[in-house]
Amino acid sequence: MIGFPFDNLRPRSFVIEPLVRADAANLAAIHGLTFRQPWSDDDFHALLVEDNVFGFIAREVGNRKAQPGGFVLARLVMDEAEILTIAVAPQAQRKGLGHALMDATLRHLHNARASMLFLEVDELNKAALALYRRLGFKQVGKRPGYYETAKGRSAALTMRRDLKPGR
Repeated sequence: MIGFPFDNLRPRSFVIEPLVRADAANLAAIHGLTFRQPWSDDDFHALLVEDNVFGFIAREVGNRKAQPGGFVLARLVMDEAEILTIAVAPQAQRKGLGHALMDATLRHLHNARASMLFLEVDELNKAALALYRRLGFKQVGKRPGYYETAKGRSAALTMRRDLKPGR
């Protein structure tokens, strides 16, 4: 049975909602705060109009004008899904938003009867690696020199979580 162990970690000051096309500028702003090579508004808008792309955003409760705390963007093709990107704004980190966003994604994929979820993560991103491992992801590949960092290049670790029992 697939569990969703992080229900109790949803931050009280944020609500997790489905992404809409109008979120593209907010996504680009958060992405720009967290990635060396951020995606633009146009990049996000192009993805959000695709039928098989979905995601969730963390909005501050009672303050719809505030910058969202984070988001996750994913793609589902047939029964396989991939996280395209996930980001939590620096000021909102360590509040459980990554857990909450991934939980919403796993619930969505469970309802869609997806069989597996893939993602890539920088091998130097210890916080993200710890989160993904707690969520049941296992490393299935490595792309050396994939990410540009301040100190050179680092590998992308390809990770997978099986979503159906017995896999």
